[in-house]
Amino acid sequence: MTDAFLLIGLPYLAVFTCVVGCYYRWRTSRYSYSSLSSQFLENKQLLWGSAPWHIGIIGILLGHAVAFCLPEVWNSLMSQRVVLIIVETIGIALAILSIAGLGVLIFRRLTSARIQAVTSTMDIVVVSLLMIQIILGLLTALQYRWGAAWSTGTATPYLWSLVTLRPDISYVADFPMLIKLHIVLAWVLVLILPFTRLVHLLAVPLEYLFRAPQLVIWNTRRRQENAIVAEIKTESRREFIKAAAGITIAGGLISIGAFDKLLNFFKGTPHDETAEVDILAKKLRRLQQTAEERALELERKKNEYIQIATLSELSPTKGKYFIDYAMNPGLVFKGDNGLPILISAKCTHLGCTVGSEVDGQGRILCPCHVSYFDVKTGKPNDEAPAKLPLRHFSWVLMDENGKIILRQNPGKPVEGEITPEVLARGNIYIVKPHEESA
Repeated sequence: MTDAFLLIGLPYLAVFTCVVGCYYRWRTSRYSYSSLSSQFLENKQLLWGSAPWHIGIIGILLGHAVAFCLPEVWNSLMSQRVVLIIVETIGIALAILSIAGLGVLIFRRLTSARIQAVTSTMDIVVVSLLMIQIILGLLTALQYRWGAAWSTGTATPYLWSLVTLRPDISYVADFPMLIKLHIVLAWVLVLILPFTRLVHLLAVPLEYLFRAPQLVIWNTRRRQENAIVAEIKTESRREFIKAAAGITIAGGLISIGAFDKLLNFFKGTPHDETAEVDILAKKLRRLQQTAEERALELERKKNEYIQIATLSELSPTKGKYFIDYAMNPGLVFKGDNGLPILISAKCTHLGCTVGSEVDGQGRILCPCHVSYFDVKTGKPNDEAPAKLPLRHFSWVLMDENGKIILRQNPGKPVEGEITPEVLARGNIYIVKPHEESA
């Protein structure tokens, strides 16, 4: 219930409040669409805070936007390990730059008497939330590495499900608390945006790009020279803004193709016979999948042992998937001694399903964030984002009459006599955990 509210209810509430609140504020207090610059009150520390903060946060937001709007392109780029390392390094550097810049701005706001006079309680709340959000993002990047790769299979589908009004939190429900806090706080910032100075993000002064230059002439020569220098600087900034706007518009045009699904959703599905047949077929497939899942759950509730394979069909280099008693994926391999090895296929990092192919070092790969797990021990490699090993399952070997021939619990020796005849005709079963069977 909590996840449903925080990951579904809060996003829609935040977006609705943001849209209505921003529109109301524009209609009733248009001139408050400003960050209320304090540069004339204090300029030295502002230079060292504002520039790093804006450079860092704009770079981070652009990275998030590209991953959301063009997930397939982003995913293909992140599949290259060199590109992935470069992007992760740049992201961490931008986060550190943002934290440093925002830290200077917070220090400036708390120590300058002039700025304190125009600082509201909401200003302090906003900068605090922004600092916490950037720190959470940095900790996520450091503790759960390669987020640029696995986010396109988790966070991006979750966001698209919200956009298409088909919310699905299964993509992020198993996230660690740190990542969930990062997502929830982002929605909180969207929620409070109309009531803070952050609303100036929506007030883009496009008319300044086309306004004729203004030249102010002072009485003294020195002031005239200063005015001319200031005008040159202003013109340079204007040209920079024009170039930045051009790049932004070009990027927007490239991203238009990513919104075809959203446009098709609002256009509606054609009400012809073929479309209705397709919709009914999809619904039927979903019902069949649900029925199969419920049948598996019922089978696991009723039985102490569930058959998953025969010993003769196992391979030491390619595992066979099965579903355990917790309805999670597992893999079974043939060990060096001819006996089965049953190991969980759910990665201990973010719950992705690991691959079934065994490499030359006896490891299986989790493709979401590049973690290798040893099949025999379940332990991940030292550089992996995953820190916990994959668990092994208890199993029994039965003959065609249902008699238990061999039995093994994780970390324990095999119980029973191993003979060639047993290895040739045995059927492998997983064993219901004791805490569930009690």
